[in-house]
Amino acid sequence: MRKNRLAFAIGEEPLGEIRGQDLKLCLDVERNLSTHSEKTSISRSVETRKEIEKHINEFLHMDLISKIGHNEIVELTTPFLITWNYGKSGLCGDFRALNNYTKSDSYSIPRIPHAQDNLVKSQVYNQNGLYGRFSS
Repeated sequence: MRKNRLAFAIGEEPLGEIRGQDLKLCLDVERNLSTHSEKTSISRSVETRKEIEKHINEFLHMDLISKIGHNEIVELTTPFLITWNYGKSGLCGDFRALNNYTKSDSYSIPRIPHAQDNLVKSQVYNQNGLYGRFSS
């Protein structure tokens, strides 16, 4: 993404600066409501998967995404394609590096006995009554 950051929207250039890298994505929004056998739906899912893989390969070729292993750590918010052991893939974002830049969570986890103590004298029970003690 850093290499091709000019392709993405920024404040001054909402459509990016790279020209000629347009992808034609064909999305089928029509739904066929007629009855089909289970075999037909399975074959359609295979066709859909092949079409998705084709687009993913185009993104890989353009270096917009990268393919990594299931246990590799990537840079901050870099989109990547993760492949699981059973052959399926998914497009993900790794946000673990944000922990180095953000303040750690200062809110304690509400415990059931404390939440019940908050509700003892209440006539109406709601989320604010349960967690009001922990929001300050």
